[in-house]
Amino acid sequence: MQLGVISDVHGNRVALEAVLDDMPPVDGVVCAGDVVGYGPWPGDCVAALRERGVPTVSGNHDRAVVAGSAPGFNGMARAGVEYARETLDEAAVEWLGGLPHRRVVGGNRVAVAHGHPAEPDRYTYPKEFTGGLVDTAADQLAVDPGGLDALILGHTHVQGHETFPEGVVLNPGSVGQPRDRDPRAAYAVLDVEDRSVTEHRVEYDVDAVAEAVDDAGLPSAIGERLFDGK
Repeated sequence: MQLGVISDVHGNRVALEAVLDDMPPVDGVVCAGDVVGYGPWPGDCVAALRERGVPTVSGNHDRAVVAGSAPGFNGMARAGVEYARETLDEAAVEWLGGLPHRRVVGGNRVAVAHGHPAEPDRYTYPKEFTGGLVDTAADQLAVDPGGLDALILGHTHVQGHETFPEGVVLNPGSVGQPRDRDPRAAYAVLDVEDRSVTEHRVEYDVDAVAEAVDDAGLPSAIGERLFDGK
């Protein structure tokens, strides 16, 4: 079973379209949260995932939009939440509000969370940035009993994965706002059978997104940071 894995779309329709067009044939796609926030096309991104029936978990920006408040968010993040609240229709907000914090897919063999299975807002980085994942794979995979093969996380906007005897822990990186110094949109493909991960990056029209950010009246820094992937 091949799963396409995406996360942190953040209202960036252009990047999402580039990723979906670039993705090789897979048996399904799963999203590790933060469909909205920051970017100028929250409605289009929600619609794209809803139309495709993509299993998705709730990210912190998704929850902030539903709640109508963003405590602890910086100015850019808060502006993205407010913009999404103003532009999303009722059905889109309802869909975001119905997303679970965690879910299991891939024949009950793959767990998906945004920040961490036990703590939704907790950051868990790949080894090349911190010398190792915050917890052992055994601890994380044990959150869901029954012999999981993989755990998918988002939230950090940093692409990476680690394979352990217990299974593979992976972060596909961010579709719409990478922060690992690579401005290309990120995603991954997971082979559930052999627990292998292929990381992918794809070019997209960052200029068009930056222009749309300005046209939407969002902070220009949201678009400017996309050029450097940080």
